[in-house]
Amino acid sequence: MANVVVVGAQWGDEGKGKIVDWLSERADVIARFQGGHNAGHTLVVEGVTYKLHALPSGVVRGGKLSVIGNGVVLDPWHLMNEIETIRAQGVTISPETLMIAENTPLILPFHGELDRARESQNSVAKIGTTGRGIGPAYEDKVGRRVIRVADLADDATLELRVDRALVHHNALRNGLGLTPIDRDGLLAQLREIAPKVLEYAAPVWKVLDEKRKAGKRILFEGAQGALLDIDFGTYPFVTSSNVIAGQAATGTGIGPGAIDFVLGIVKAYTTRVGEGPFPTELLDEDGQRLGERGHEFGTTTGRKRRCGWFDATLVRQTCVTSGVTGIALTKLDVLDGFETLKICTGYELDGEVLDYLPTAADRQARCVPVYEEMPGWSESTEGARSWADLPAEAIKYVRRVEELIGAPVALLSTSPKREDTILVRDPFAD
Repeated sequence: MANVVVVGAQWGDEGKGKIVDWLSERADVIARFQGGHNAGHTLVVEGVTYKLHALPSGVVRGGKLSVIGNGVVLDPWHLMNEIETIRAQGVTISPETLMIAENTPLILPFHGELDRARESQNSVAKIGTTGRGIGPAYEDKVGRRVIRVADLADDATLELRVDRALVHHNALRNGLGLTPIDRDGLLAQLREIAPKVLEYAAPVWKVLDEKRKAGKRILFEGAQGALLDIDFGTYPFVTSSNVIAGQAATGTGIGPGAIDFVLGIVKAYTTRVGEGPFPTELLDEDGQRLGERGHEFGTTTGRKRRCGWFDATLVRQTCVTSGVTGIALTKLDVLDGFETLKICTGYELDGEVLDYLPTAADRQARCVPVYEEMPGWSESTEGARSWADLPAEAIKYVRRVEELIGAPVALLSTSPKREDTILVRDPFAD
């Protein structure tokens, strides 16, 4: 049985939630492998809208095991609130349907405070974080002072971990003009939440190995997008974790040889939230039209997304770094009605044409997109469920995207609804 990794191939917001939900019907296990509750997935199932942040998208489907892997940083209070919210919408969530890796790092209240304080006091260049503590929690993980899920089970260990973290954080807070952390208050909060979290704790690496050996299909769900990867994204305007497909292995404890198909989620145009370079950004009526038609507001932040033409150069790059087998092309219907469409095929930099985005920030800033124009279509593609439902010019656009990024279309999404999906190649059939 094939195991599939789903990654965003742009700056996030590509429509991963719907695609993962659609694929989860064919999967037995759905595992989140990185990020935190700074990422948001919106699902529309039988007319009901679910907004997920920490929970894997598979939770809305009955009979599936959803897993939060060790590559995630987890805010336990947010998770419990989210569980209650989704339960109130009629979804069953229990230790039989949700599992949290014992070695998952926790986001604590002071992580969010530090995140927001840094962003508000940064006079050089704001990163554009969500202020939810994801970055500081990953810093503590690397600094070997984070508190993990398993630490909640032993009070002596918990106190030791808290004391170690506070030595570091109180020094930082002093420099930022923040009051010291209330040690006893924090411990009381952790002791209160501990039994609620530990109910779901398990050795995820072992469970996934057993599931794989039993022939179960595993769907690995990423958050954000590859252009926000800490190593291969538009640094420093990136997230604090690895987003590319290789993280699915280290973020869950399953070997890379267990991954059979990498599905890159690609929007038919380009968007990004927050600061950072964006070569094809449109500040004109076309950009406004894309934003309005695509309802481009962040699920988590509510911030308006910046919009631009499809950047094949960037997607080609992320297809390489994630080893993409095939893509799911989403929001094709947003392009309906445009007389002319543009696709970025490269960048002009100091008189030279590049077929990739350079790493250095100063060179990125000087990149001018090289466009190829294609005729648009006047007919509607919204809700199309077969190639026969698509206008000829729309099919030509899709085929040209495939050629330019070097990866075939496996799925084509034509609306937020689960059923409005054209299946070209089933990732689980490999």
